[in-house]
Amino acid sequence: MRHNTHGRWPVVYFFTCFLVSIVFSQHQQVPESRIAGQSDHDGLGSTEGVSPWPRKGSDNGSQVAALAVDEALRELKSIETPRDRLARYDKTSGFIGTTAYYAKEAFVLLFMNAPKHDGYLNHQFEDRKLSKPLTNAVELLESAAKENNSDAIFLLAEMNFYGNFTHPRNYKEAFRRYYELSTLTGNSSAQYMLGFMYATGIGGAVERDQAKSLLYHTFAAQSGNTRSEMTAAFRHHAGIGTTRDCNEAARYYKKVAEKAIEYSRSGPPGGMALHRNAYRLADEEGGVYGEGASVVSSGIYANKGGPNSDQHAALDDVLEYLDLMSRKGDLKATFSLGRLHYEGSRTLKRDMYTARKYFTVVARKYWRKDGAILSDDTGVAKIASKAAAYLGRMFLRGEGVEQSYDKALIWFRRGIANGDSFCQYELGLMYLLGLGVRKDPSTAADYFKEAAEQDWPAAQVHLGKLFLDQGDLRPAMRYFELAYRHQHIEAHYYLAEINDNGVGRDRSCGLATASYKVVAEKTEALHSSFEEANRAYEDGDKETALVGYMMAAEQGYEVAQANVAFMLDEQKSIFNLDALIPWKKKTASLFHNAALALIYWTRSAKQSNIDSMVKMGDYYLGGYGVERDMEKAATCYQTAQEMQQSGQQSAQAMWNLGWMHENGIGVEQDYHLAKRYYDQALETNQESYMPVKLSLLKLRMRSFWNTITRGKINSIQPDPEPKGYRSWSDWLANFLEDEQSNFATDGEDDVLESRAHDPMPGGDDYYDEIDESIVESLIIIGLAGALAFLVYYRQLRLQNHRRALEQQQQQPLVNGQVAVPVAAVPLAPGQQADGGFFPPPGHPDHGQWVAGGIGH
Repeated sequence: MRHNTHGRWPVVYFFTCFLVSIVFSQHQQVPESRIAGQSDHDGLGSTEGVSPWPRKGSDNGSQVAALAVDEALRELKSIETPRDRLARYDKTSGFIGTTAYYAKEAFVLLFMNAPKHDGYLNHQFEDRKLSKPLTNAVELLESAAKENNSDAIFLLAEMNFYGNFTHPRNYKEAFRRYYELSTLTGNSSAQYMLGFMYATGIGGAVERDQAKSLLYHTFAAQSGNTRSEMTAAFRHHAGIGTTRDCNEAARYYKKVAEKAIEYSRSGPPGGMALHRNAYRLADEEGGVYGEGASVVSSGIYANKGGPNSDQHAALDDVLEYLDLMSRKGDLKATFSLGRLHYEGSRTLKRDMYTARKYFTVVARKYWRKDGAILSDDTGVAKIASKAAAYLGRMFLRGEGVEQSYDKALIWFRRGIANGDSFCQYELGLMYLLGLGVRKDPSTAADYFKEAAEQDWPAAQVHLGKLFLDQGDLRPAMRYFELAYRHQHIEAHYYLAEINDNGVGRDRSCGLATASYKVVAEKTEALHSSFEEANRAYEDGDKETALVGYMMAAEQGYEVAQANVAFMLDEQKSIFNLDALIPWKKKTASLFHNAALALIYWTRSAKQSNIDSMVKMGDYYLGGYGVERDMEKAATCYQTAQEMQQSGQQSAQAMWNLGWMHENGIGVEQDYHLAKRYYDQALETNQESYMPVKLSLLKLRMRSFWNTITRGKINSIQPDPEPKGYRSWSDWLANFLEDEQSNFATDGEDDVLESRAHDPMPGGDDYYDEIDESIVESLIIIGLAGALAFLVYYRQLRLQNHRRALEQQQQQPLVNGQVAVPVAAVPLAPGQQADGGFFPPPGHPDHGQWVAGGIGH
């Protein structure tokens, strides 16, 4: 009798796939960060401000304490950190890799989603059984801490704050240890942590006190703690815990900017590659309000691709498509693959070997190994020159290959032959620094100028620096401003220095502070905690991620402020189904803090985040974390409606304003104004068609009822018909009628009554000003015309008089006298023949007339 084994195959297949995934994971393990259990003496995402601290004295007690710390560290290193669930890894291509990935995810979903212990959720330390190595290590550290050993105190504080080495988190104990260390040694890292805990009140360890937070950050900043310098700068810039002080903000931001510039210039030729790890979590879900309703995913930012387009494609799909096109001989796709692997992204690590392979493929389509040209196609030459620039840069910097200035020089000269700006800049850099060639700033300037004319920002910065060294400020500023458009870090720094010191222009503290802030925030690796927070968020450790984002948010990063607010936001859905999902994990009580969420929404909104401003209005409207205030909610929506982000406005804010005017909440009830805002929402975002049309349908019904019942609410008025062409007589008649109607108003009450039913409140004054200005203009034009006519008439009279005199002089002479026409006018008594009354020269009475004897 044969046994039926078909029913067992799915189970066997499943566990086989799971075992394969375990084998793969052994080769793809992501290193554990210190926040998951390792022991860095520094805070999250930082590399400064730690020991070796001086260990007090040389007495036996201090020596014993030091030995205890060393023994505790050995115990801690032996602890294997259990993971809450299997780590998530990127899908590998192929059938086996994809199957292993989904098998692992299914196993996690079915068997590894038990809720965490309530003690962890409430952040209360309880005497649960610890592992033997951890128990021994804690006892050793506590004994050393009693001897005032600073290393032991700091380790205990970090273990309680971050939960390192499987130690349960206890924020109150962490605060006590940080305070003890700060009081004992004045350690800047401990002062920074105290300032952070006072600012956020994390875990209920201490009440929020912004003044004390600034005090501790100031102490730490005086000791050179970069994170505290950033935090103090932002607090003075935004007025948190103190009055706004631009000069203090500029002073602190300048300190961080100087460290940032020093860091960016270090490393290989051309400086460090500054990678961006600051991403908004909400953007992955279409924004704060979801796809189509948020500013980041609506209007011009909306994904409008159809089912057959690549608008919604993941990076793996894009890479697969580019690889397919590359195999078909598309050089642009091949170059794009090389650039993607060279620069990397959030989900794609840098791979220099693969990048060089793709760049080499492109270059070999145009050059032989000896440099001979294979193709006359200008398109191929352009793409090959760009690939040559990257190949030369990799040899210049030693990225994925052995550093070779000679090979870099070969590739750059090949690209320059085709006018590539990247190659021009890199070769100019080699001449400027004397790398493989003679040091020649003049030749470097020539190459920089050629690249700058093609709008290469790095070349513009270096050219500006050369002009600045020569004291020629005007062209230096021009080149810095050109590079500023591309957000180049050094362009921001030099313009900040110029504005801060008032060189060549008036000093501008505001512009200097803004530029210093940009420079400081571009070097995330120097002081921010984004990388650790992102990794924790992807691994499902939301609490550690929240702490990391909060640290960056306190330093002034708007992206981090939006992330913290988004994670703390509990108003994402009216119907919360989390309680009905059996595998849904409970969230820690740390996340139930609406007041803190509002604080970070506010800070993000003040840095021009439109969706955060709308969220502020929602919190005031619903009374989340604050007392309900309808007027403040309306103000937030109005501000968001007026804000623009790259030319895009918030349709959500406009719809909210329409709803508030429709119902008279926080503003005067006005159906016509509500309709206007609804219409604007639809014009801004066509995806709001359905909600806007439904709202307008309800609004028109309410307006109709208000009209027939003669309600006091301003109903919807018909849109004015467009006026056609009007002649001058029609305009003048209209104008006179308007003037008569204005004069016909008897009293002030009638004016107020007429304005009460105006469909456009607040608009009369504007049009009255226009009418008055037209009248004044007409009067001035009339007077000017009358004056011009009088001048013209006077000139005409003078011309006629001159013409008459000329005609008289042309008459023939009779006996030496002018012949008088027959029809001449008779002479007056005493008048001479020429019309004069005084004796002419030669007359006997002429001498007496000159002496005054005649005529008196």
